[in-house]
Amino acid sequence: MKSTNTWRSLHQKLSSMTEEEVYAALQDELARDKRVSMLERLHQRYCTLRMTRERLEILNEARKV
Repeated sequence: MKSTNTWRSLHQKLSSMTEEEVYAALQDELARDKRVSMLERLHQRYCTLRMTRERLEILNEARKV
């Protein structure tokens, strides 16, 4: 079954999606349509969200000292 995500619909909702939602969308795209441009964009957004979370975790840990 093909997904209903288009480039436009993805762009509209991507900025409000959580890290978990983006990862799920990435896995769904990989399992279904395998569109390279969509995979690249989802992976970019996922990496940005993950990096931000990890950086905050590191800084919070450093502030405890």
